[in-house]
Amino acid sequence: MKRKLADIKLLQKVCEKEDGIKLKLNWDVLGNREDDHPYDLLHYADGELIAFLGIYPFGNKAELCGMVHPAHRRKGIFSRLFSQAMAICEEHFPKILLNAPAGSLSAKAFLQRVPCVYDSSEYQMKWVPRELSGFDGVVLRPSVTEEDFQAEVKLDVQCFGFTEEEAVRYNREIREETAQDFYVIEHENRIVGKVRVNHEGDEAWIYGFAIFPEWQGKGLGKSALKQLLAAERKKGYEIYLEVDKDNVPAIRLYESCGFRTYQVQDYYLYNPGR
Repeated sequence: MKRKLADIKLLQKVCEKEDGIKLKLNWDVLGNREDDHPYDLLHYADGELIAFLGIYPFGNKAELCGMVHPAHRRKGIFSRLFSQAMAICEEHFPKILLNAPAGSLSAKAFLQRVPCVYDSSEYQMKWVPRELSGFDGVVLRPSVTEEDFQAEVKLDVQCFGFTEEEAVRYNREIREETAQDFYVIEHENRIVGKVRVNHEGDEAWIYGFAIFPEWQGKGLGKSALKQLLAAERKKGYEIYLEVDKDNVPAIRLYESCGFRTYQVQDYYLYNPGR
């Protein structure tokens, strides 16, 4: 497993330097897979990894992201990996999203040959450290009980559009991943939200941040976020998150706490009937 991950990281570094981009390879998921995981498609030549395509399930959808070594492009290698991925995805996922950094010319050229349509974009944001205050009103504590788990399931259903079955399966799966901390947010002894943090090297990534709709607009999310930022900063992490570009309230919240956009990821809906 260590070799596979090292090979992927090396190829990622080469591709990002060549193209001037940042790839989204979902290391929180990738780092917990076995060497022979069917959702990791790899192509080696003379002992060197020259192409990779990852399939990442999220509820009823799958996201795909991949790369090819600059010296081995336009040889049909990625097209073959993509065909393998589609054979897997079309059997299990009704929605397939193809991820490409907004600035990747090679990815956009490939997508022009694929039956897909633009779906959405996502901002990747990094926190610029600042003094924080105003933590009052909420308690941020580890998620440990069955009640906590069920609250997180409900939050995914109400805030992220999961079905209950999808939310249960997804939350069970992510709890098998390492280097993650799960929290629930409480106000007046009631669970009002949740958030999780994945640690990779010196980076902390915030995921799944949600407040129940009836508790939104009361400043509880901002207080919880500030509390989390202060705790991760104290541990010495650089802090990142991702947000849909159309989620204006969330973007305003993150910017007000010191986050700044540094990268845009585009998503295309695979549409074979197009």
